[in-house]
Amino acid sequence: MRTERVKATTTAGTYEDLPFLEAPREIAPQDARALTKVFLRELAVREEGTEEHQYVRNTLIEMNTSLVRYAAQRFRARGDEMEDIVQVGVIGLIKAIDRFDLAREVEFATFAVPYIVGEIKRFFRDTTWAVHVPRRLQEARVELARAHDELSSRLGRAPRVAELAERMELSEDEVVEAQIAANGYHTASLDAAYGGDEDDADASLADFIGEEDPALALFEDFHTLAPLVGLLEERDRLLLHLRFVEELTQSEIGDRLGVSQMHVSRLLARSLARLREGLLAEAPAEHT
Repeated sequence: MRTERVKATTTAGTYEDLPFLEAPREIAPQDARALTKVFLRELAVREEGTEEHQYVRNTLIEMNTSLVRYAAQRFRARGDEMEDIVQVGVIGLIKAIDRFDLAREVEFATFAVPYIVGEIKRFFRDTTWAVHVPRRLQEARVELARAHDELSSRLGRAPRVAELAERMELSEDEVVEAQIAANGYHTASLDAAYGGDEDDADASLADFIGEEDPALALFEDFHTLAPLVGLLEERDRLLLHLRFVEELTQSEIGDRLGVSQMHVSRLLARSLARLREGLLAEAPAEHT
């Protein structure tokens, strides 16, 4: 490890000597602890926004990357890429560097680790849920799992909702809500292979759930019908609206428009016949 003092010159002028580290990331942890104190003192006296301040701050970050890796080890069982976790932890390290007060008689590592771990936990809390749920339910899931394990061990059986509610100091409805929300932590793809019999070797989960929606064909009919209705005269469109939207009887329509029920019947029959012809004419074109 090479450490020396170098003269730093910027557009603002020449400043007093700065410590220089050739490879901050390669410094041993025990050396990093001692040098961190030196660089924190340098950071405190450098004007924020200057090149010197930026250099000292960046060196502190690189020099303490090993501290981030140490804190990140406890999350290695999560299954995420360790480098991704470290990158998140570095954010916590930066916050610790910016907020550290030399007047506090505390080691920087002791101060920084909670920031690093907190940032990593926040990352898992906000990004690992397959379905977004409110934060209160995310936190309730953790408490629910802890209460479930504790009561299962004590009772020798799965706890009931009422027992969980008493242990968590929540209402039974809130416990049920937390149980439902917990299902959003992990999901399975509908395209995932179905692990059934050999005959189902090429089947996916989507093949066994759901059914054809009859409203889909109805939507297509409406889509085709809309321009045909637009071609009708305004009176005919009004009759269709009164009959099929407001669901009035023919007699009620006749009373509202001042015509006989038989006249309303003839007008509706004529309009429906035109729409039917239009639909039948459109049908072959849709399948060509």
